Amino acid sequence: MKAALDTNILVYASGLDDEHRQARAIALIAAIPPDKLILPVQVLGECYGVLTRKGMSRQLAQQTILRWQDAFEVADTTAAILRQATGLSVDHQLRIWDAIVLATAADTGCQLLLTEDLQDGFTWAGVTVVNPFAVPSHNLLMALLLD
Repeated sequence: MKAALDTNILVYASGLDDEHRQARAIALIAAIPPDKLILPVQVLGECYGVLTRKGMSRQLAQQTILRWQDAFEVADTTAAILRQATGLSVDHQLRIWDAIVLATAADTGCQLLLTEDLQDGFTWAGVTVVNPFAVPSHNLLMALLLD
């Protein structure tokens, strides 16, 4: 089973927000084998933007993004993904950026998208949205952690 990470997970893991969520994000990333995680390039761009808006220097934000990029498989946004994402946005009233991340997760064969930004349990094209901060943890997240 593979999972895509959304921006908020990387931002929390970078330590600029809530300490509880930071600890949870770091533990989650450490518990999942790196070959089971996908980072949509959209997520890395959004993460850079959030980190710099929250006061991190551009240089440190760049280093942070490059570390994430080196640690995990990065999935590009393609024209086909954009086409899927616009349809997803129209059909389900999602913001285009969230739709691109979800469409990228589907395109790369992920079964999970770990995020707190979309409806927990929403499923599209074989990808289930899971909030990794929800208690109790979603059964698919537990299966990934035990995989």
